[in-house]
Amino acid sequence: MATITDRGINAKPGKKDLWLTESAPKGHGRFCGRITKGGERLFYFRYTGPGGKREYVPLGQYDQEGKTGLSLKEARAKAGKLSQLYLDGITDIKGHLAAELRLQEAQRVAEEARLEAERKAADLDAGRLTVEDLYGKWKIAQLAQRKDGGKEIERIFRKDVFPTLGSLPADAVKKGHVAEVVDSILGRSAPRLAKICFASMRQMFVYGVERDFIETDPTAGIRKKNIGGKDVERDRVLSDEEIRLLAEKLPQAGLLVTTEAAVWILLSTCCRVGELLNARWEHIDFDRRIWSIYNENSKNDLALEVYLSQIALRNFRAIQRINYHTNWLFPGRAKKKSGRPAGPVNSKTITKQLTDRQGQKKLAKRSRNTETLVLPGGRWTSHDLRRTGSTLMGALGIAPEVIDRCQNHVEPNRIRRTYQRYSYKPEMQRAWELLGERLEALSRPKTAEVIPIPQVEA
Repeated sequence: MATITDRGINAKPGKKDLWLTESAPKGHGRFCGRITKGGERLFYFRYTGPGGKREYVPLGQYDQEGKTGLSLKEARAKAGKLSQLYLDGITDIKGHLAAELRLQEAQRVAEEARLEAERKAADLDAGRLTVEDLYGKWKIAQLAQRKDGGKEIERIFRKDVFPTLGSLPADAVKKGHVAEVVDSILGRSAPRLAKICFASMRQMFVYGVERDFIETDPTAGIRKKNIGGKDVERDRVLSDEEIRLLAEKLPQAGLLVTTEAAVWILLSTCCRVGELLNARWEHIDFDRRIWSIYNENSKNDLALEVYLSQIALRNFRAIQRINYHTNWLFPGRAKKKSGRPAGPVNSKTITKQLTDRQGQKKLAKRSRNTETLVLPGGRWTSHDLRRTGSTLMGALGIAPEVIDRCQNHVEPNRIRRTYQRYSYKPEMQRAWELLGERLEALSRPKTAEVIPIPQVEA
């Protein structure tokens, strides 16, 4: 049986093309070699086509080492595959191979198109504003103007929003993405935080729409009341008996002296805890008994002069004896290079101390006096002290408009706000004096005489 060998395919070219053909059973097709008169050595698969015509399928050029062409073994293997196709009933091998080439080409073109689309999408995404990019613009334009420079919102976003949405294009955010962030917070049993986070995301996306950074607000289809349940308006007010009880409990609660003084200041001035913690000694005029709350320290940007009753003045003095050497009434731990405090304490400092002493579980590095400030009416907060002070003013017969002024509330009626410019300073001073006297009476030991509530003269 004739077999093509390396010696045979390497034979010297003649004046005509020389063909070498291997023997094979009938109907298998033949493996052929061709030595051209120009010296080329080529391999083919020969078979009989549908019309009875002899057909040749090129396999490739010969190279004994298989580096620049096909070795004899490789060429024979290719021929064997085509022979198997022929035996399987594919009689038009050339047509079959041409169809395969067309399919491969189509697949190649499709794959290149897919890769190009992916490259374009990647380039587009690279140029699109991400959620973190949008936050950065919102922070500069609006968030930085807040009292704390947006620090609390940034803390929330870095913990709960950026890990999930930060790298996502802002215009690709859907309602489901927002819900995913909120649900994660609700899963930690923090409904109030979830509401704050959702409201902040809504403000950011609304800003993005207004500035044409994005076309739609993904939070628009979510109702705020569905996030963590309906808001419950707090109405906690300490009763007279609870104020008496608080006066007994405070000295045994293990609070900082400055925190205990802060409780009485919040009660006697009706101020906000943030306004107190941001106060500096230059804001306190002990001679005139005036505490100036400047607009940068007030929640609504309205300045206020608070008259200090005897109880308020005494507690400011108590704080002064401890922190007189700093600029701040409540200095923080962060220090400047000079060693002096860089700013006031965190706004949650007093809140945490009071909360820890109202039946909370014992936490690491937190107070062990966990039930020292529990009162019969239930949990109370530093803001409830402000509400209690204003309620006491009402019980003393002080007019609602004077109480609102003492709390530095904005007059809701625009016309009154514009045309009624009376300061109410004498009435406000009298209100703080009466409140202070009432708190003095309630904070006296039980053995002392109980003084009835005085009333403002008509």
